[in-house]
Amino acid sequence: MVKASIDEDDDYIDIDDTGPEGLKGADGGYAWEEEYKRSWDVIQEDASGSIQSSVSGLSELQRKRRRRQRDTAVVQRGIMRHVTLVIDQSEAMGVRDMPPTRMHAAMGIAEQFVAEFFDQNPISQLSVIGTRDGLAEKVTELSSNPMDHVGALRNRAQRDLAGEPSLQNALELAMHGLRRAPTHGLREIICVLGSLTTCDPGDIEQTLQALCHSEVRVSMVHLAAEVHICKRICKLTGGIFAVAVDSDNLKDALFELIPPPPLTSGHATADMVRMGFPIKARATEVPTPCVCHHELSFSGYLCPRCGSKICSLPTDCDVCGLSLVSAPHLARSYHHLFPEENFIELSNTILSHTCFGCGVEWNNSTTNSDIKSTNQKSVPVALPSKYQCPRCKQLFCLECDIFIHDTLHNCPGC
Repeated sequence: MVKASIDEDDDYIDIDDTGPEGLKGADGGYAWEEEYKRSWDVIQEDASGSIQSSVSGLSELQRKRRRRQRDTAVVQRGIMRHVTLVIDQSEAMGVRDMPPTRMHAAMGIAEQFVAEFFDQNPISQLSVIGTRDGLAEKVTELSSNPMDHVGALRNRAQRDLAGEPSLQNALELAMHGLRRAPTHGLREIICVLGSLTTCDPGDIEQTLQALCHSEVRVSMVHLAAEVHICKRICKLTGGIFAVAVDSDNLKDALFELIPPPPLTSGHATADMVRMGFPIKARATEVPTPCVCHHELSFSGYLCPRCGSKICSLPTDCDVCGLSLVSAPHLARSYHHLFPEENFIELSNTILSHTCFGCGVEWNNSTTNSDIKSTNQKSVPVALPSKYQCPRCKQLFCLECDIFIHDTLHNCPGC
């Protein structure tokens, strides 16, 4: 009988023979079960077998949580913003942890972000930059036309992902494009990154110093993990850093950057800004060229200073440099400076009332019998919430409260 000996230098497999108990975690479950959140345990059926009450209750809790986080403080904010959106297009964006891929999820949410950004900031400007293969490429120039940016993002989503991103090149290119922005406007950079590495040609600390010197605010949303250099850049420039775990979290993180940030002490000074209110050009039988796209068109607007023709508002005249806006755009920008106060949430003691906004009547007379028993578990049915304006004392439902504060920005009762 030959006894085989194992040399210490030889490779061998160390088998854990502790049994199934060694695979369990601290909570008693197996390791492959800890990745999943058993959200289906929260959903309970009512007496009729429907889960509508549980689903509506969870949805209402989420909307209430967003409502409590709403910032209604009256502070000085900059309503003229110049923002550059940087999107990572490296191989890391092809990971499928956000279906179908990080790239498609980020591009779809970026389109929604652009549309909502110009709806809330009509006199601001935006540009888009993409980075891959260690390079940064400008996709669109600074402009106030959301259709140009949305079309460019859709075309960009069809391109192949390659290499690694270059955070330094992207920040340098964005900072170079923001240098021509006027001093009375805010300069911001918003980055959506998915790679844990960056291929930079130089020292990124010098870029960070240049960003602080130019007073450029950098905010980043990472799709993988918290990266030290990204968080440090956001902290030193006064921006926000967030890590998105899924598509909904990515959308929430980006949409938090839509309201203009409060002004710092350096920007808090009041400056007079010269603006022009152009008149609509008369439709002619012969098309005339515009100065913004150098294309022939039948309609447009005429600059009140030099008479040049432009396609859309708001924008800056390419001939004389005058800021051109319309009166509705300027009026819509002021709701950030004077936000609507949060409504007061009332208890469900009022038996019946009608919402002043939508006219829907709710009835709480069956409050005591709204508890159903299912599988020996008591499942309370979600009751409608009531919110009262502190000034006019009118009552509103939760949907009207969210619509008034997020879209209308004015109380219809006042």
